[in-house]
Amino acid sequence: MIRVGLGYDLHRLIEGRKLLLGGIELPFDRGEDGHSDGDVLFHAITDAVLGASGLGDIGSFFPPEEAKWKDADSAFLLRTVMQKVYAEGWKIENLDCVIKLEKPKFIPFRKAVIENIASVLGIESSQVFVKAKTGEKLPPVGTSEAVEALVTCLLSK
Repeated sequence: MIRVGLGYDLHRLIEGRKLLLGGIELPFDRGEDGHSDGDVLFHAITDAVLGASGLGDIGSFFPPEEAKWKDADSAFLLRTVMQKVYAEGWKIENLDCVIKLEKPKFIPFRKAVIENIASVLGIESSQVFVKAKTGEKLPPVGTSEAVEALVTCLLSK
């Protein structure tokens, strides 16, 4: 059996927070505003995997109303979900990710992000690809007010 999942996340960019994508900190004067650490890429991956497996969504696993998830490490959240996904017999075939970010330029960080995602998931880096798009100066991404991530995931069992 194979299943496809789609994940999406969007966060405002604010001063005083780190800009994290796939667990890698990118140098920038703003970062994601979120209940957890705000890593939009890990959040979108988590939702894509949960959608494909039919096990729920990130909010059902880690409700933002619960104080214990405040500033949580998104890599930890993804690993927690993956334990359940793998226990159900699912295997990741591949992830295809899109980051929408005006600044900073993502390409210099792509390899590190891909390798970190693969490490967190326990898969080969060749099973992960991350593309970057700008917002073409259109709000909110193009004016550096937000960052978005979209992810498709193929699971097999």
